[in-house]
Amino acid sequence: MTDQHDHPGNGAGNQISGSGPADPGAHMDAVPPPAPMDLPAADPAVAGTPEAAAPAAATDDIPATDTPAADPETAATVATSYSPPVEHRPDWATPGWNDRPAWGSTPTTNEPVAVVATTPVGAPVGGTAPARRAGTGSIVVASLLSAVLASGGTVLALKGSGALDPAAPGGTGNPITTAGSRQPVTIDESSAVIDAAAKAGPAVVRIFVEGTATDPQGGTIPESGVGSGVIFDVDGWILTNKHVVTASDGTIADSLTVELKDGRQFEGSVYGIDTLTDLAIVKIEADELTAASIGSSADLEVGQLAIAIGSPLGTYSNTVTSGIISATGRSVTVQNGDRLNNLIQTDAAINPGNSGGPLLDAVGDVIGINTAVATDSNGIGFAIPVDIARPIMQQALAGQELSRPYIGVRYVAIDRQVQEDENLPVAEGALVSPSQLAGGGTLEAVIGGGPADLAGIREGDIITRIDDQVIDAEHPLDLALASFAPGQTVDLEIIRGAQTLTITLTLGTRPSDL
Repeated sequence: MTDQHDHPGNGAGNQISGSGPADPGAHMDAVPPPAPMDLPAADPAVAGTPEAAAPAAATDDIPATDTPAADPETAATVATSYSPPVEHRPDWATPGWNDRPAWGSTPTTNEPVAVVATTPVGAPVGGTAPARRAGTGSIVVASLLSAVLASGGTVLALKGSGALDPAAPGGTGNPITTAGSRQPVTIDESSAVIDAAAKAGPAVVRIFVEGTATDPQGGTIPESGVGSGVIFDVDGWILTNKHVVTASDGTIADSLTVELKDGRQFEGSVYGIDTLTDLAIVKIEADELTAASIGSSADLEVGQLAIAIGSPLGTYSNTVTSGIISATGRSVTVQNGDRLNNLIQTDAAINPGNSGGPLLDAVGDVIGINTAVATDSNGIGFAIPVDIARPIMQQALAGQELSRPYIGVRYVAIDRQVQEDENLPVAEGALVSPSQLAGGGTLEAVIGGGPADLAGIREGDIITRIDDQVIDAEHPLDLALASFAPGQTVDLEIIRGAQTLTITLTLGTRPSDL
């Protein structure tokens, strides 16, 4: 069982393999070349004719003439064009994105509470996944990190749920459909992908980092890495991944160099590290910057267009790939139990070096920050929703310390399977429960001295609502908490046995060492 809102993703650098807790994981050291494409054979009946070389333009109205009908064996293929529909853009998804929501308090000092990552309820000691969650696969944080004393680059592997079938990774391009190999349907060059890339591209940066990590054998190991980021304010504020700007042991990099699309380079500094997710804020001092348009991840729909921009392999800066939103609300877990929750899953190609780059919608607004990719299956990448990043972006612009609200419980999100296994009265909510560590031992369900402990929340309680927000699959507890600030007072609806209670508590500040 995992205290989901208390466990951000780890920094890159530790290669991890094998099975683990509820969500299986994996890793990639090298990207194999894409599989060769099988092209249809040329039709001998039309090969070599002028019509075969240049498709005729399609028209709506063609006047009748006395010209004989063309021989169907040599008829020209007709290219049709398709422009994806423009997605609805929220009224507030403009340069004024940071005006909402309003935050009610100034963050307070972090509490000195150390919490170790956990495994889901029902997972046996030793990290073996419950039988109901069989299957393993490879998921890797999408950044590049190299240790000078090691051979080759290393990256941080995550464990995500579901079996992943091996497939050769490769980029996504414009789809082409054929009907009897005669009528190719192509994407018009004025498509949304082109427009979105042109709009957001100048705001995407490449980040070079240098640092040192502690050597388990003694001493330190020099490390260097390359990742991506996105400018969210013209005063030089950049959103990226935590693992991009930290060494493999979690320490902040010694130096950062930020390269813009126009080739200019600036020294960067880490303003702050998010204590909830794999996010960080970087600051540069530069003029004539282009900021990305910040959208919303609140109403994403499976199947809608998704566009990723970044620096795959650390070399190919401002690379654009496109796909769709494959799913939302995904979770992946690193081997020590730390989790990345509520991720956007996409089949837009994301590769090492893409970490920190933006995931865009059809109008070029940022809807997520690319963070991880399944390495042994083509088309499984993950991004942190931009609405989860919004609070720390606002805090940075206000000159505040980055902070997250904190209840102080360990819990597991309830679904039908958990309801059945634990004999619960509801199929949604957050079950407050102790956690078993992969290496043995148990962590308390309610952290002593925390807000939940002081308010009287107990092990076995089910949190079903926070203020007016229902806790369910679409709105898990940690995501609901992201809309609040430390110091705010909230009402929690609790199911305890046959009773439904309302408990009022004041949110604390999430400790930085969780």
